[in-house]
Formats: sequence, structure tokens, C-alpha cells
Amino acid sequence: MLRRFSVNYALFSMALDMSLTLLALLLAVALRPWLLLLPFVKPLALSAIPTSPLLFIMIPILWGVTFLVTSVYDPKRIYRAIDELQITFVATAVAALLFAGLLYLTFREFSRAMFAAFLLFDLSFLLGWRIVARYIFKIGRLSAPKRRVLIVGTGDAGQRVGNMIAEYHWMGLDLSGYLHDDDTQPASNIAILGQVGDVRHVVKTRQIDDVVIALPQRAYGQINKLVLALHDLPVNVRVVPDYFSLALYRASVEDFGGLPMINLRDPALNDVQRLIKRLFDITIAGVILLFLLPLILLLALIIKLDSKGPVIFRQQRVGENGRLFGMFKFRSMIVGAEKLQDKVKTTDARGNVIFKTADDPRVTRIGRLLRRTSLDELPQLFNVLKGDMSLVGPRPELPMLVGQYEPWQHKRFAVPQGMTGWWQVNGRADKPLHLHTEDDIYYIQNYSLWMDIYILLKTPWVVVRGKGAY
Repeated sequence: MLRRFSVNYALFSMALDMSLTLLALLLAVALRPWLLLLPFVKPLALSAIPTSPLLFIMIPILWGVTFLVTSVYDPKRIYRAIDELQITFVATAVAALLFAGLLYLTFREFSRAMFAAFLLFDLSFLLGWRIVARYIFKIGRLSAPKRRVLIVGTGDAGQRVGNMIAEYHWMGLDLSGYLHDDDTQPASNIAILGQVGDVRHVVKTRQIDDVVIALPQRAYGQINKLVLALHDLPVNVRVVPDYFSLALYRASVEDFGGLPMINLRDPALNDVQRLIKRLFDITIAGVILLFLLPLILLLALIIKLDSKGPVIFRQQRVGENGRLFGMFKFRSMIVGAEKLQDKVKTTDARGNVIFKTADDPRVTRIGRLLRRTSLDELPQLFNVLKGDMSLVGPRPELPMLVGQYEPWQHKRFAVPQGMTGWWQVNGRADKPLHLHTEDDIYYIQNYSLWMDIYILLKTPWVVVRGKGAY
């Protein structure tokens, strides 16, 4: 039986990838005559259709080697579905570029339409079987190799590790229990197998495969004793540093002059992610603006006729890294509405300040419709093109509200602020002040281009529902 993340499974994956790539190439060649039905595909001479067996041997090998080099089969790189699909997509793109270079040097007559069809088939096959495999593993039709895990420490770090193991139990992780340290108060719903000093006995009697040390900083003196106690047992020992709680965005291990060190201040977005996000913003915002320009001009005219004052309301907001910028919105309130702010703000039962209410008397007639449909946000597309904002990210905050933030809440300014974001599509304005910060930090810590696309696709549905928009 195949076991998830075993060597046999990796070999099976590699063989299947190579076989499906060969199948994709054969399908592209076989279907080449049918591509003539497309208006942009021209007839092709028979000499341009590949028949050399060497080509059909080299391409699967090229894919297999490329996938090995790019760590597609590395278990540590593919625990999450989004990670596996993303690395498979990137590896396929790299292999495709190498294939194109090979064709340029050896077989220039190769049809471009056939090349595009091959890539479409190949991506569909390679991504598709991985999605199906994950589903089969998740419903239990195939088993992952069971690894019994013992967590040393019952504090927040230990319980976070335990929750992660429970979430990924289908991958074969089996939480045997916890060892309690005297410095923390264990929760009532976790299995305590003994004290920290009992680690050797518990590992031997419970046949533990992995020990995760998740002690608080004040108990780090025990780590050396734990490692020495386990040094001759066939068990993997991992440490979850409590220093990770100090990391603003991501903590990573890096080489510093030949010494492995933990970097607690990695940027939220690396240079490649920032470049891709910016190109994505410019492209999508430009296209949206082009299509919605007539609507924007019509709304500007209606606002002008509805009440006195400017069409565009420009308000100072806090952007990425605390930088101030002027955010554009269609004016939805009467002129001088900010001076009346103290008369309408309220507090909830927990003392959180709420600045937006459903019956705000300062909102104009057309303003209520604009807010309900979020059309008042459309001018922020110009902020996106300027680079002040992104399409997706934490919502830009008022400077006066940022002054009330606790230190940890400033993490939300680590990325460009957005027109829509994770908390908007999971609650919108019906959440009180500050209560959405954890959603923003979740977005920062789990950022990917696919997450941005998901949020953008979900936003219109949230806007149509109108929940929390006023």
C-alpha cells in the first residue's frame, strides 16, 4: 500500500508525472489536426509534426529531472495543498522553458499551437492527479505512515503544535500526548502523559517517533537535558522556539557567515512576491478601471447633482510601514462630516469604539446607495495604480485609530494596504474596531498570489450580500 510522503510514494509520483507528461505530448500531437478549427491556427506541414522517438524519450526525462531539482517531491515543501500546487506549477513552467530552448536548438518547426496544447494538457494532468490524491488520502482510502508525536510543553506554543497535528492527522501525524512543565498551567482537554523529566520513559513505552520541544523561554535550560536524555533513542527531536512569538511576520532559519541563525524579522513579502503583487495590481486595476470608467463618470455626475461639495473625498490614511497617504473615495457624506464624528461614535459592550453606524445622519441620499454597494470605493483604483495601495491587503486605517493600537497590531502594516482583504470577505464592517487585526495578520502570514485571487473572486459576492456595509 502506498504511504503518503514515503520514498515509494515519491518514486510513484515521479513515474506518474513522467508518464502523464508523455501522454500530454502524445495527445497534443494527435490532436494537432483538430486545432485547425481555431481561427488563429495555421495549417502545418507534415515535417513539423514530431515523429522522432528521441523527443518522446527526452521530454519525460526533462520533466522528471526538473521536478527533482525544484524539490517537487520533498515532503517538507508540500505539506499544504497550496504549496504543492504552486511548486508543481513553477516546476512545470521551468521545464517548459527548457523544452522551448531544446526545440529552438533541435526542432524549430515544432508547432506553437501544439506546444501550447501540450502545456495545457500537462498542467491539467499534473495538478489534477495531485488534487485527487489529496482527496483520497483525506477520506482515508490510502494511509500515511503513522508517526507518533510527543509534545514537551503544555503552553501556547505546545498547544499550537498540537492543533496543527490534529489538523493534519490525515498525513499520518498521531499526537500521543503532552509532557507537562511546571511553568505553565495545562488545559483540561489535553492528554498529559507525565512531567518533562519522564521523557525517556514515555518515548520508550509509547514507541514515540517524534518529540517536539515547545517550552517557554524561561524553561529553555531544560532543552540540553532533554536532548541528552534522548540521544541514544531512535527518535527525531525538534524544537519550537518561543522566540517565534516575537517575530513580526515570519521567522526563518538562514545561514549567517556559516552559522545557522533564526531571523525574526524576515520581510512579510520577499522581492519576488512584491514584484508579482505589483504587476498583478497594475494589470487588474487597469483593466477594471477601463471597463468601469463610464460608471465612474456617471456616479460623479449624480453625486454632484445630489448635494453640494466635491465629488471625490480625500482622506489621510496609514499605509504600508506606517506611511501616510491620501485615500480617494466618492463623497458619501455631507461637507464637514468629520467635525460631527464625536456625536455619532459609540462603544460596544467590551469598550471597543465603533465609528460606523447603519443610521448615520451625515450620509447623503446617494451616499447610502454607494456605501451599501461599496461603489464609493471605486476611486481607490487610482490609489492602486499610484502605488499607495494594493487590490488586496489590510484596510488602510485612520491615523487617530492607529494611535490606539497595541504594539502587536502594527504588524498589519507590513504589506501594502488594500481595497479588499481577508477580514472584509469574512465579516466586513460589522466587526468592531481592532477585532479584524488578527484576520489581517493571518493574511500576511499566509500570503500568496492565489490567496489574493481567491479574495478578489469572493469580494463581489460579499458586496452583493451587503452584510456589514453602511
